[in-house]
Amino acid sequence: MNFSAVARRAAFSVRLCAAALLGLAALAGSATVAGADDVTFVMNNGHPNAVRVELYSQDRDHVWPGGGEDYYLDDGESKEMSLACEAGESICYGAWIDGDENTYWGVGPNNAQTCENCCYTCEGGETEEINLLP
Repeated sequence: MNFSAVARRAAFSVRLCAAALLGLAALAGSATVAGADDVTFVMNNGHPNAVRVELYSQDRDHVWPGGGEDYYLDDGESKEMSLACEAGESICYGAWIDGDENTYWGVGPNNAQTCENCCYTCEGGETEEINLLP
């Protein structure tokens, strides 16, 4: 085999490997994108005190906003809380009066309570306005 035949085979092998890597990258990228979604929780604090809010996945160990933080809504304030979630995931809100974890809505602080109508499915879009009333 002469030098040019070896060079052609090497070039072909490089193109074949590059095509395979691009195909794998496309598959990995589409799998990640297909499993992700966004949802926006729309909340209004109708209570005369400030409240704190966290959003809890019911399907995995995940909390929004996370990192020991929470969303803060002053009295009368409305807020949109957008989050990236896994498609089909159930997410429940927990809200409580700032400084009084015994007065709560939804699943309360630390996802510790049960609730009716406080969970939403991650499927894009936004929730109806959730009113936190006394």
